[in-house]
Amino acid sequence: MSRSVDPTIREVSRADLLSVVRIERAVFSDPWPYDAFERLLDAPAFLVAELDASTFDSDRRDAIDFEAPIAGYVVADMTPDFGRDIGHIKDIAVHPDVQGNGIGSQLLRSALARLRFRGVAVVKLEVRAGNGRARSMYSDHGFTPMRRVSRYYNDGEDAIVMVLDLEDWTPP
Repeated sequence: MSRSVDPTIREVSRADLLSVVRIERAVFSDPWPYDAFERLLDAPAFLVAELDASTFDSDRRDAIDFEAPIAGYVVADMTPDFGRDIGHIKDIAVHPDVQGNGIGSQLLRSALARLRFRGVAVVKLEVRAGNGRARSMYSDHGFTPMRRVSRYYNDGEDAIVMVLDLEDWTPP
């Protein structure tokens, strides 16, 4: 990267889905299919981080779809629960070429703020037990480990369920 990364965080559009799926495939060994994202278009916090093409060195431009320069996304929904609605961070990813620049944190903060605005009290997520980088980011945002789920992922890896009380949350 030649400059700092300052993405625009906005709601996803149908036109963004191909870029979202490309990032999903680049990041995860067991990626979601296109139709899974399509079904979540109306989720309360399905957001993308959009970068200006000039942010990248010319040798990196081929790695991102510059028709719709999406660098990352987050998908979060909510479930009513007797006045204490529960949010769920279902998926979050940043393109490998721009990881480590704070885009994931910006997406997460934006999703959490939207969920809180909609009345969500508690947010949960599942993260691979071996994904220390993601677990650290979630901890930095106030998530705490709640329990371990054995063999949660298709490859047999355990998941750590992490929880955040949004009523007491202060963005980092």
